[in-house]
Amino acid sequence: MRATVTPILKFLEGSQQFVIPIYQRVYSWKKEHCQRLWDDVLRIGGHSEIQSHFFGSIVYMEPEEPQNLGGVRKLLVIDGQQRLATLSLLLSALCRTIKKKKIDIDIEPEALSKIYLFNHDQKGKLRYKQLLSQRDSETMMRLLDNRELPVNYSPLLEKNYQFFCGELKHANLEIVYRGLQRLNIVDIMLTRGQDNPQLIFESLNSAGLPLSQADLIRNYVLMGQEISFQTRLYNDYWFPMEEYFREEPKLFDRFMRDYLTLKTERIPPLKKVYDKFRDYIPLKFRDYTSLIENPERVEETVKNIFSHAKHYVDLAIPQEEDQLLRECLKDIQELDVAVVYPFLLGVYEDYAQDRIGRGGVINILRLVESYIFRRSICDIPTRNINKTFATLMGSVDKENYLESLKEAFMSMQDSERYPMDFEFRKALESRDIYSLKTCKYLLRKLENYGSKEPVNTANYTIEHIMPQNDPLSEEWQEELGEDFKRIHKDYLHTIGNLTLTGYNPELSNRPFQEKRNMLDGGFRYSPLNLNQSIAKTEKWDEDAICDRAKALAQNACQVWIWADSA
Repeated sequence: MRATVTPILKFLEGSQQFVIPIYQRVYSWKKEHCQRLWDDVLRIGGHSEIQSHFFGSIVYMEPEEPQNLGGVRKLLVIDGQQRLATLSLLLSALCRTIKKKKIDIDIEPEALSKIYLFNHDQKGKLRYKQLLSQRDSETMMRLLDNRELPVNYSPLLEKNYQFFCGELKHANLEIVYRGLQRLNIVDIMLTRGQDNPQLIFESLNSAGLPLSQADLIRNYVLMGQEISFQTRLYNDYWFPMEEYFREEPKLFDRFMRDYLTLKTERIPPLKKVYDKFRDYIPLKFRDYTSLIENPERVEETVKNIFSHAKHYVDLAIPQEEDQLLRECLKDIQELDVAVVYPFLLGVYEDYAQDRIGRGGVINILRLVESYIFRRSICDIPTRNINKTFATLMGSVDKENYLESLKEAFMSMQDSERYPMDFEFRKALESRDIYSLKTCKYLLRKLENYGSKEPVNTANYTIEHIMPQNDPLSEEWQEELGEDFKRIHKDYLHTIGNLTLTGYNPELSNRPFQEKRNMLDGGFRYSPLNLNQSIAKTEKWDEDAICDRAKALAQNACQVWIWADSA
């Protein structure tokens, strides 16, 4: 290893190209990172007493492949691509601003470009001093060339370039250039065959913008592989995975955690996923040029992660093509219980491997949904439920899939238990349902129970049949009887007194007979199943509320099934 302190502009001189390996993360700096760089450049450029400023380190090495015969020295960047890319954006924006303002800063814009951005005597990709990773490369090249951006351009590169253009409009360009001249880096060149780039990369990752756990795992798996093998693994598996999570990149880390949970039956902290992955798959580097021991295992592992990543997207977003499966997954997603995903990842992998059929998967999804929802209604503590689903797959007999899962659920005791019908009914009839986050979900599922033409309840609101206002009107006091205060207190937010309507403002606090008989929005004319029993009720009192609660609770036992009913 050779490490020297070097001005960043001097570092960029010469015919060379800094190549970002395919395993490196995409460009990730945001406005706040660019703002910090910009502030530093102005500060050191505007104060003569500040002769230098540390900009971080650039770690690189020569690739295994022979050097280009055209004279361009190719260098693989191990750490520092964010700094290099952002500096290129700033230099490019500075060149264009100098041209527009026609200001003399002791260097011509053409010279700035030729020295620091381009290998001016080269053509094609060799012309560029920096070659970013697959997704970012085309965007960066077009920005530097002032060409129209591609359709799938990298938004952060474009935004940060525009940020610098905007700041330069009102800046003293001499100060900017002087500040750039005073930026120093630690120039670290690794020696092939002696230095371990993975260990060095990990030690430097605490600086700058931290990598995600998925980024670290990708680098761990791919760094040090033979180039052609590395490229194939990335193109066939890892890049498609990154595309799965492109819209929600944070899901990638959660997926890796849940994947490890499935494989190890232990839940790693989100910030320790990379460390636990290395424990799970201890890929040992002999030196940086050699293949990781057992490359067949590496490919098998990456292929397996790729397969589960597709399942995870189907589960968590969800993107399942099968309509009924997608509806089941959306119901689970609405319960906001991501702890079930490690188990469902295993189920989906078994489904993909034909160990279980579509009908079995639907039954399992219904069991999981029912288990979660019954427990929430019965107010059973959830503190250990993540461990329950982390180890649940170990209870499944793959030759007797559904039955063994039912037995596992039915054998759970105490805080892990699957509430039976009597416990579920009792809790559903009496507890405050309105305050639950799942109240609308509950009413939607009850509305569509047994229907082949489900109603889209998205535009309906929750209606209290006995109104919430306190004190109650004289009409409602008479409706409920002399014990109206207790009835109002005990039953206001219970399932027997709740329904769905599209006419909440019209119904408001009207007396029950008016709510039932109104031509415009009355329960008697409602198309919803939930309102049919209300339409037939003559008096809305304690008995009516309790009777409706019992009927709905009975239906709920068919919607959210007991473990032996799937």
